[in-house]
Amino acid sequence: MLQKLKTTLWGDLSGDEFKRYSMLSVTLLFIIGTYWLMRPLKDGIFATIVGVDFLPYAKMVSFVCILPIVLGYAKLVDLFEKQKLFYILCIFYSLLFLVISYFLKHPDIGLPNTEASGDRLLGWIVYIAVESFGSLLVSLFWSFVASNTDAASAKRGYGLIIFGAQIGSMAGPLMATRAEMFGLPLLTFLVGLLLLLVPVFIKLFIVAYPNAAETSIKGTKKTSPWEGLRLIVTRSYLLGVLAISTIYEVVATYFDMNFKILAKTVYTNSEAYTAYLGWFGFSTNLMTFVLAIVGTSFFIRSFGLTFCLVAYPVCSAILLAICVSFSTVLPVFFVATLVMKALSYALNNPCKEIMYIPTSKDVKFKAKSAIDMFGGRSAKAVGAGVAALATQSFIIGPVVSFAFIGLWGVSALFVGRKNKKLTDMNATIE
Repeated sequence: MLQKLKTTLWGDLSGDEFKRYSMLSVTLLFIIGTYWLMRPLKDGIFATIVGVDFLPYAKMVSFVCILPIVLGYAKLVDLFEKQKLFYILCIFYSLLFLVISYFLKHPDIGLPNTEASGDRLLGWIVYIAVESFGSLLVSLFWSFVASNTDAASAKRGYGLIIFGAQIGSMAGPLMATRAEMFGLPLLTFLVGLLLLLVPVFIKLFIVAYPNAAETSIKGTKKTSPWEGLRLIVTRSYLLGVLAISTIYEVVATYFDMNFKILAKTVYTNSEAYTAYLGWFGFSTNLMTFVLAIVGTSFFIRSFGLTFCLVAYPVCSAILLAICVSFSTVLPVFFVATLVMKALSYALNNPCKEIMYIPTSKDVKFKAKSAIDMFGGRSAKAVGAGVAALATQSFIIGPVVSFAFIGLWGVSALFVGRKNKKLTDMNATIE
């Protein structure tokens, strides 16, 4: 019975594959779960300390900060074994959020001071820390997985990884819904503690699968931290991957900004606002969880990657048209943003991660991190700019968003077809 259910949900996974992907799934569960606890905390803290009107500009600032982070990460890729990067990054962010939790209680620079101002540094630090964490750790995890996985196994096992991750992504925002009970400083302190569990699971995976570890970096060829950016601009396939990995962020950020600004007019208290965003996060990931069970592996195996990649921009265009028609109705934006994000997590993200399998190590770790971090943040900055312009002229946001969706759809079609050729020929993008 259980074997039949496993086969129905994730295909013909062998016993060893099921164990392997289950361990990876639990690891991503804690990464994503902690991140989804951070997200409503980030918005609640920022809206209270800095002000909700600065949210679009926060996306732009995070874009400016991301380039040196990308270059620093690229250097770490050359200096350390990949499993050790998890230890370094998780300990750094754990200490950072433990310190932040202390200062959130400070009467002048923390939450007790309810006078929002754009020059209050703590709010900006929290925002950039959460944004960079999401880009770094998630990108590192998928690069680590892709470097130890072949395309056929990935099509069977990636759905299982997403399945486990969605449990964490529901648990994280569900904890945020209790913000009025526990308070934002205590929840931030919990973030710092949970991050320390991720290196433990990575270590357990390496012990179970020693071949997944890099045991030595001596004598290996080192490349420039700029190598990832060079690869992107010189490989048409990677330019296509950049497009499908980032353009949706422009549209999603436009949805997200309008939703959060509209929500703040209804929920003015910082804890109540955080709790509402927590319920939004829980609802989003509950839908993603259902889709991951019944849809991710099934759609990829049944319809192929190209179909799945193109289906997302088509759905996004439909959702955008609905939001244009009901631009001031909070429940409509709640549902539309929810569906947009759920389709991204359950369908688009696994598909675009599979795109990296027929690529070299430098592409997996350097080009991918540049796409996920620099490309993703730049797209979010553009989306935030579109949202800011839309406050001056309602027609600008939808027109620009529809234009991006068109480019996104064409790119998805190109990358899907190119990936099939690479897989059939057993070729690699170097």
